[in-house]
Amino acid sequence: MSPRAGTMRLACMFSSILLFGAAGLLLFISLQDPTELAPHPAPGIKFSIRPQQPHNDFPPGSSQDGPFKAATERVTRDLSSRAPRGLSLRMSQDPQAQLNVGARLRPRQRRRRLLIKKMPAAAALPANSSARTLVRPAPGALDGRWASLRETQRERKRVMREACAKYRASSSRRAVTPRHVSRIFVEDRHRVLYCEVPKAGCSNWKRVLMVLAGLASSTADIQHDAVHYGSALKRLDTFDRQGILHRLSTYTKMLFVREPFERLVSAFRDKFEHPNSYYHPVFGKAILARYRANASREALRTGSGVRFPEFVQYLLDVHRPVGMDIHWDHVSRLCSPCLIDYDFVGKFESMEDDANFFLSLIHAPRNLTFPRFKDRHSEEARTTARITHQYFAQLSTLQRQRTYDFYYMDYLMFNYSKPFADLY
Repeated sequence: MSPRAGTMRLACMFSSILLFGAAGLLLFISLQDPTELAPHPAPGIKFSIRPQQPHNDFPPGSSQDGPFKAATERVTRDLSSRAPRGLSLRMSQDPQAQLNVGARLRPRQRRRRLLIKKMPAAAALPANSSARTLVRPAPGALDGRWASLRETQRERKRVMREACAKYRASSSRRAVTPRHVSRIFVEDRHRVLYCEVPKAGCSNWKRVLMVLAGLASSTADIQHDAVHYGSALKRLDTFDRQGILHRLSTYTKMLFVREPFERLVSAFRDKFEHPNSYYHPVFGKAILARYRANASREALRTGSGVRFPEFVQYLLDVHRPVGMDIHWDHVSRLCSPCLIDYDFVGKFESMEDDANFFLSLIHAPRNLTFPRFKDRHSEEARTTARITHQYFAQLSTLQRQRTYDFYYMDYLMFNYSKPFADLY
């Protein structure tokens, strides 16, 4: 073979290799899905949705992610059901993609916290708004009465929040401490938090919580000492910080209040007009020694026989000889309603309707109703507005005014009317 023929043969072989390579490349490209070559949107929510999430103080990676994910899915379902025909919201089915969505939303949540801190007090959201919404009606209750009770709750919470925004502007930015939740009882089975307000049905409410928790079959079976001196019910301040914040964010929080003057008279009648091994020697002796001129030796020894005007003198004295007591302390201090966003605000004056409405909302057993029996001194009449006026008639106009001023925030926050016409 001549050198020229060999060179031509090599050139033909090289050209054939190039042609085969080009044909293979064209065939590979033609077999690809064109959509795979286009840029892809980020996985996750199709539209930019930022569901409202209760602001809380959980550390990153804690149990707040569960409620946050549930809230995202709930908002997505709600918007999908209301979207125009042909417009849909799509969530990625890839679990890793959904984790990436959560990772992107968490920095937004941190930015939102900064925005909340800069909001005016009236617009700031409470730090522990519950993720639960009270929407469940009892069978047959979808009528005007049910709607009226629901509207009453909205109005009570509106009045309370407006009073807090006006007079307690800094409260919404304070951190919740164990002291703020020391009067709150926990019922984990039905996820309920109850703030105890003495002389506003608290004994019977604790009985109800014990039945809900499965500790008793009936409220009638629970004795007074088991209610107040037993350890069956846990207080919220016994949990660690994460446990406290988790329950504040996810449980239904409720309190029941009472007209402040009536509550005060009820406490006085209970603690000072009957034998009492604690209030007489601790409070009674100090009150009599300070405010009764020429007190008898027997009165000073026992602390018995304190009169209502003397008790009010103690209450209003900024240098009172003994401290405050939960039975006549302000509700605003016992339950911190400007710091803790209560879901349900009941009143002693409408106890039966409010209590049974609440029990229906939390899915309590149908046969459980709020008990109406009087916990102590059952032979005596309950303290009413008429009885309260009889006690306050023993005071001067100035004393009545100062007592009203003492409880002013409770009157304002819970929308109670002035009990006397001459008060300003």
